Amino acid sequence: MIQIYHMEFDYFSWIILPILIFISRLGDVTMATLRHIFISKGFKKIVPILGFFEVLIWLVAMRQVFSHLDNVACFIAWAAGFSAGTYLGMYIEERLAMGAQIIRIISNEDISPLTDALKNRNQGITIVDGQGAMGPVKLIFTIVKRTDKAEVIALINTLTPNAFYSIEDVKGSEHGVFTDDGKTSAVGRLFTIRKGK
Repeated sequence: MIQIYHMEFDYFSWIILPILIFISRLGDVTMATLRHIFISKGFKKIVPILGFFEVLIWLVAMRQVFSHLDNVACFIAWAAGFSAGTYLGMYIEERLAMGAQIIRIISNEDISPLTDALKNRNQGITIVDGQGAMGPVKLIFTIVKRTDKAEVIALINTLTPNAFYSIEDVKGSEHGVFTDDGKTSAVGRLFTIRKGK
């Protein structure tokens, strides 16, 4: 007589639990990514808060993984959550656009239209004479809020299309004009659709 064994699929272990691990890992890695970025930018107040919740979520997720070492779906969810969390953390930081950046512009063209345009938008600039491989050049240094970076780059490309420029994050600055105009909060910028970068 042939006996038929009916094996019931464990939805919790193979579907619900991996999803919960993925979400937990997504959350703690997102916080870890933001924490590292905020440390590099000098935002000290929010870092301990992110660190607390990051480790708390990590401990919960790690406990579930070690409780189900025979479940390969948990390991896949753990790795997928790590990858997705890294991307999400960088995406959120980019959308928040917090902090300032220094733009260095090098040009052998007439820079007066660009400098006039920067002054008209109350953008502080420093101009230095330099010597390039092909002759004399002008170096323009300006520090901009990250929310204004796209506008300044558009001016550079329009008024000095052949200029070379580089951008670098600024951890801190003093005696500059970086007050928030209050039009868009950090949370608002996170959910605002922007064209380009």
